[in-house]
Amino acid sequence: MTTEQADAVTTPAPPGGPARRLAVGTLVLVSLLVIGLDLLAKQLVLSNLSDGHFVRLLGGALYFDLTRNSGAAFSIGTNMTVIFPIIATAVIVFILVYARRVRSIPWAIAFGLVLGGAAGNLIDRLFRAPGPLRGHVVDFISVFGPYGERFPIFNLADSALFCGVVLAILLEFTGRRRDGTRAVGAREQS
Repeated sequence: MTTEQADAVTTPAPPGGPARRLAVGTLVLVSLLVIGLDLLAKQLVLSNLSDGHFVRLLGGALYFDLTRNSGAAFSIGTNMTVIFPIIATAVIVFILVYARRVRSIPWAIAFGLVLGGAAGNLIDRLFRAPGPLRGHVVDFISVFGPYGERFPIFNLADSALFCGVVLAILLEFTGRRRDGTRAVGAREQS
């Protein structure tokens, strides 16, 4: 690779422009889609399931099993419910502030998944019982057994958060930058 090619690969995209608008639009669209699907799924579950009853799907690979979680993932921190809305708000604010710099569609998707997942669970924390900042998150997806026997029960917002973080890690490890460029390793420059 020549020096000119390396400079072209690592030179950041100009501010603004169509790449930024497309990336920001993708981030917003993905996050709104996640929030909408999460809220819809939770409402359907709340309307059709009661605690202690479950629906078996896919031959027992998947169960819908309503539960309310006051803690974080894996029911960690059930006595620290007020902390989670603060963390979710910080994540949301960071992504919204940082969104102006994103020019990469894959990064926009990753940030959109994280933003939508954090917002979906924050909505529960703010508006569900027992009250604001203490609300319990509605979880309902149980895999390979009801009642979270084999793996903790989760929801679509949790899934989006997880997928967004995994995608961000993959993008980072493959050298894809948020500005749409790709990092060039020392071996590739030789």
